[in-house]
Amino acid sequence: MPENIWNEHRGSLLALGAAIIALLFSTVIVPENEQAVVLRLGEPVRVINRFKPNQDYGQTGAGVSMRIPFFEQLTRIDKRVLSLDMQPQQVTSSDQRRLDVDAYARFRIIDPVRMVRTAGTTEKVQEQLQPIMNSVLRQELGKRTFQSMLTAERGQAMKNIREALDRQARQYGAQVIDVRIKRADLPAGTPLDSAFTRMQAEREQEASAIQAKGERDAQIIQAQAIAQAAQIYAESYGKDPGFYDFYRAMQSYETTFNDPNSKSGSTIILSPDNDYLRQFRGK
Repeated sequence: MPENIWNEHRGSLLALGAAIIALLFSTVIVPENEQAVVLRLGEPVRVINRFKPNQDYGQTGAGVSMRIPFFEQLTRIDKRVLSLDMQPQQVTSSDQRRLDVDAYARFRIIDPVRMVRTAGTTEKVQEQLQPIMNSVLRQELGKRTFQSMLTAERGQAMKNIREALDRQARQYGAQVIDVRIKRADLPAGTPLDSAFTRMQAEREQEASAIQAKGERDAQIIQAQAIAQAAQIYAESYGKDPGFYDFYRAMQSYETTFNDPNSKSGSTIILSPDNDYLRQFRGK
C-alpha cells in the first residue's frame, strides 16, 4: 500500500518535501533582545527588529521572518546595552601625578547596517572602541588635577569623556550611554604615602586657620558685647545717679558681708555714722 502511494504520488511528495525544506531554510526567528541584518550576497538589504528608542516589547518587529534561502544570510546583533571595560592603566594628571585608572562604558548598537559595514560584529566594535576610550580618557584626565577627581568636577569630566567617545562610536553605529571611573588612585607605595602625608598636612593647616579665625571672631564679638553693655549701663545709670549709688552699695555689701569663700567667720566693727553704711540710714 505505501509503495502504491509513493508510485502514484511521487512527484507531489517530492514537491511537498522540497517546499517544507525551503520553508525551513526561509524561516528565521529573531528574539526581542536581538536585531538582525539581512545580507544578500554580502550586501545589507534590510534589518529585522531594528532598535528604536522607547519602543515597547511586543511592538518591535521581533518574531518569525522570512528570507531567500542560500542567497540571504543573517548577522545577529545584540540589542541590549553592552559593556566596554577598559584595561587598568596609568594616567598623568595636570599636576604631574600618576594615577591608576580603571573605567568602563555602556553602549548599544543603534545603526546595525553601519556596524556591519564598518566592524562586522559587536566584538569588533568593542575592539575598535577600546583604544579610543583609552585615548579620550588620557586627554580629559590630563587636563585636570588629582584633587579635582575627588570633587563634583569629576562629573563634568565623565560627561566630556562620554561625549567624545560617543562621537567616535557613531562611526561604528554605536551609541555610548554612560562612562564611569571605577577607580582613580595613586600608585601604591612611596608616592601614595607621600600624597597622604601632604594631604594630611594641608588639612591640619586649614583646620588651624579656621580655628584662628574663629578665636579672632569670638574676641571681636566679646569686645563688642562688653562695650555695648557698658554703654547700656552708662545710659541707665545716668538717668538716675541716686539709684546707681544705691545699686553699687548693695553689691558691695553682698560681697563684704556674704563672702562664700570666707570660712573664718570674721567680724567687722564699724561705727553707725560710717559713710560706708550710709545706705542703711536711708534718706
